[in-house]
Amino acid sequence: MQAMKRWNIAIEIDEQDGRTRATARLDAGSIELTGVGMARRSPEDPDVPQIGDELAVARALSELSHRLLDATAADIERVTHQPAHVHI
Repeated sequence: MQAMKRWNIAIEIDEQDGRTRATARLDAGSIELTGVGMARRSPEDPDVPQIGDELAVARALSELSHRLLDATAADIERVTHQPAHVHI
């Protein structure tokens, strides 16, 4: 039976001057990675902060996902001594 593992992602959102920045931090014990996402409200758009939050967080999580894939490929290469390409 395998032990349960828990990985935590903390997300911070900062809004300033019509721009939203989200930072997603993964803490998996042996690995810590960060992804950043930005969103900007067009001057013609209504001010709906939730939309900027959602977009910035989605972009931060996407970047975090790609960084985790890169880390996985590096780990595979370290173990196999062969080039590795990991895809979503």
